Amino acid sequence: MSKWLIPTSVFTDENAIYIALCINNLRLTYHLVITTLAVLASTRRDSTVSPFSRYLHQLRMQYGIRQSELAELIGYEQSYISALEVGSKGPPTEEFVERLVQSMELKPIEQDELRKAAAASHRKLVIPADVPEETYWLLQDFRAHLAELRPVQIRLIREILGIQSELGRSVSEPVRKLRRRQNKEDIEM
Repeated sequence: MSKWLIPTSVFTDENAIYIALCINNLRLTYHLVITTLAVLASTRRDSTVSPFSRYLHQLRMQYGIRQSELAELIGYEQSYISALEVGSKGPPTEEFVERLVQSMELKPIEQDELRKAAAASHRKLVIPADVPEETYWLLQDFRAHLAELRPVQIRLIREILGIQSELGRSVSEPVRKLRRRQNKEDIEM
């Protein structure tokens, strides 16, 4: 009895090529799965940090600075820089941002992005006292479902919120007065 599950008589040149192609496809599939898992893992990590955390890490990598070097430059502990990057600390103080801007000599566009990222990273929301009651219910629903929201839902919500600014930007066309038709009765009067 042969140790092969497939009889050896089946192995022709055509079959050998087919089997080689199948093995090659399996290898490609394996690499595709591994790559996809790696991307998903990095996406999961990247998607769980605040905009400031991501931007601080990006700047540090771009400038080739280690956390310990950055900490020494701006006068903070390395553990604080690390906590900011992994998102375990909230957004930094304005003093931290200013020290970072000065010590790294950031370009104006980088400074703007850094400040926007810091502002977007605040975890608390203060509701103005004069908002309608519906706003409170909306925020309650939002809090209840926040952990369940998928990226596509978040993008849709942001698109809906962006409509208001688009409406404000749209140029309104002047209203043209329409002539009213005159009935025979109106003409005779």
